[in-house]
Amino acid sequence: MSLYKRGKKWWVNIWRNGRHIQQSTGTSNRRAAEQFESKLEVDLALGRAGISKPKPVPAFIVFAERFKKEMGELHAAKPKTVSYYQNGLKRLLEFAPWQTLRLDEIQESQIADYIAARKLARKKTTAKSGKRKKRAAGPLQVSTINREIEVLRRMLRLAHEWKILMTVPKISRLPGERQRDRILNHLEERSYLAATNTPLREVATLILETGMRPEEVFRMEWQNVHFQPAENARYGYVHNPFGKTKYARRNIPLTQRAQAVLAMRHAEQGAPAAGWVFPAATKSGRLESLKTQHARALKESKVAPFVLYSARHTMLTRLGEAGADAFAIQKVAGHSSILISQRYVHPTPERIESAFTALQVYNDRKVGELEEIPTRIQ
Repeated sequence: MSLYKRGKKWWVNIWRNGRHIQQSTGTSNRRAAEQFESKLEVDLALGRAGISKPKPVPAFIVFAERFKKEMGELHAAKPKTVSYYQNGLKRLLEFAPWQTLRLDEIQESQIADYIAARKLARKKTTAKSGKRKKRAAGPLQVSTINREIEVLRRMLRLAHEWKILMTVPKISRLPGERQRDRILNHLEERSYLAATNTPLREVATLILETGMRPEEVFRMEWQNVHFQPAENARYGYVHNPFGKTKYARRNIPLTQRAQAVLAMRHAEQGAPAAGWVFPAATKSGRLESLKTQHARALKESKVAPFVLYSARHTMLTRLGEAGADAFAIQKVAGHSSILISQRYVHPTPERIESAFTALQVYNDRKVGELEEIPTRIQ
């Protein structure tokens, strides 16, 4: 055995071409020690072949700058994606134990230490104005930590693609993250909406009726709201002029309830020809978030927790249950791929049972057709 433990550290003990090499790997992690030994073997083999030794692996903080630049150039047309990587990288670089490590020294044990530290971290609080009391800082959400380790995973995999790392440590997402794919039943929807106030009630209703993303509703403008039906439609439609892809820029049909909500709001604002549908005292001049109101409505309604985005998933799932195929859902949702739209089709037990009933009817009809064919006796 070439690896053995002395104290808390793993040591390597090998003979190559009459040369005895015995040295510390500098780590107490078995996997990292094995990687050290493999690298040593490669270095020795290259040396015998007259090949120059590979360049040393850069420090984590040095490669982080290169990674940041690469993501900025690769996703230049997607500011939110760039911001996603920048924010995640910022959190990773704040972890002091990694400040002096090489990139190849970031292994499962170091990642576990980072996750443990982030679980103990608290949210940053901001002073509240008016009569509202300052809330105590709570723990970070699982989704927040998962976003950070996803950035780390992308970073290490890129280093592997660039032949900087020989292997990449296994990084798994933490369980317990609140999913956006929760589906509300109609009773939950009624209870939740009954506990909401303006503008949350209108926003939630529009998402449930149109399948629009919350941000798309927040950014809705009156010049893009058309109350007159197009062609053979029964109600009007909303034009969404922005989005990450061409598919997101689309016309979204209105239902009777969605049109009623917009018509009432339009009348209350004096029937403007342009401007924000949901104006607010923010830097952008429009509504940007409803997290506080949403949390209050959940508490009062006693509906099981869900994020506002789940209302979009609920609508698209109902659309599938009503008989719409994945292609129609793709058009309504503004998805760039039909594969994404297929995730929004969740067959319920009733739907599955109906499918089997239809199959039975089909089979019975075919059997009946066979019985009508005269039997030929040889």
